[in-house]
Amino acid sequence: MSSAIRVLLLGSLLDGPLHGYEVRRRLELWGADGCANVAYGSIYHGLAKMADEGLLEVVDEGTGDAARPRRRGRGGRTVYAVTEAGRAEFHRQALWYWRNIMPINDPFQVALIFMDRLDREELLLAMRARADLLRLTLRTMDHAWEHKRAGGAAPHIAENMKLAAEQLKVQLDWIEGALPRVERGELP
Repeated sequence: MSSAIRVLLLGSLLDGPLHGYEVRRRLELWGADGCANVAYGSIYHGLAKMADEGLLEVVDEGTGDAARPRRRGRGGRTVYAVTEAGRAEFHRQALWYWRNIMPINDPFQVALIFMDRLDREELLLAMRARADLLRLTLRTMDHAWEHKRAGGAAPHIAENMKLAAEQLKVQLDWIEGALPRVERGELP
């Protein structure tokens, strides 16, 4: 599990105990799929692993036997709460992300490295298709924000979406500038 996913899972529990499905819903509302590869099926594994590490604890919402160390809450679902160690880990890692610049791992950049391996017409088709997809994605982002806001997303979540949109705009600008150079045979 990546450190970004660990921070997302810990952060989702800072306001109180949740079960895995509630964590997933919160991450969806925040748009976590845009900033980390969160495989929603692995949320449960990550929560259990962090509970084993002492970053989370399994809590009972009044539906289990207080004598059992691992109880099920809310309809039989395991409910997790962040521990003090989990809060400390969350804060340490979140501040580390603010203070360090990490490369953005976008597989599109791998395609750029090998753009010279495609024939010109194939490359032009791929570039035009990507430009169309970027335009469509940018148009839908406003609608996505409205949906998230209606679902209760905090205003700062919009800032994350704005940053993601700006990154896509930069990519679109690059493609629009590179297309004529590929057409003229100047690139690659």
